[in-house]
This record gives sequence, C-alpha cells and structure tokens, in this order.
Amino acid sequence: MKAPDQARGNLDMLLLAILADGPAHGYSVLQALRERSADTFDMPEGTIYPALHRLEKAGLLASDWDNSSGRKRRVYSVTKRGQSMLAARRTEWAGYVQAVEAVLRGAPWPTTA
Repeated sequence: MKAPDQARGNLDMLLLAILADGPAHGYSVLQALRERSADTFDMPEGTIYPALHRLEKAGLLASDWDNSSGRKRRVYSVTKRGQSMLAARRTEWAGYVQAVEAVLRGAPWPTTA
C-alpha cells in the first residue's frame, strides 16, 4: 500500500522522527523512511530534500557538510526547537490515532474526568 498523500501531511513529523535517532544525510533519511514504513512512504528525492531545507529554514533542523566518505554530503540533525516540535506532534498524533480507532470501533471517545 502506497500512501504518499497521507505522508505529505505528516512529512515534517516523519522526518523529525527519523533524524531524532541521530544525524543523517538526505538520502539516508529517504532510505529510513522507506525501510521503516515497509515502502509505504516511498517518496521521491524531490519531495524529501525540499522538506529538509524547509525544516532547516524553520529552525527545526541544522546541517553541516561532511566529507568523511569521500563525497561532500549535507548532514542534518534535529535542533532543540525541532525536538520540542516532534514531542508536540507525537502527542497530537497519539490523540488523533485514538480518535480514529474509536470511530472505527464504534466506541465513544474516552473522556478524562
């Protein structure tokens, strides 16, 4: 099952989650997104790289150039602001998933008293 439309709405969260595990260059991020989703989120580089640049411009990612592999590659890492954003998005996502599952089960939304 391919779900590019669903992923695009959550791409920032997905990229931040991958990079929360440690710095990586863009192609590694793309590969991790494919692998972790069993190819469900198989997006072209033309989608991933602009998103990484946008997240960097927003201060959620930082990048440095790395030449250790013999190739010049930009390596991205999550900033403190990006970590905060990811934590907030994870909380929102968990609530969203609960709500969808409640609707699918036909059960009422759990209330907190």
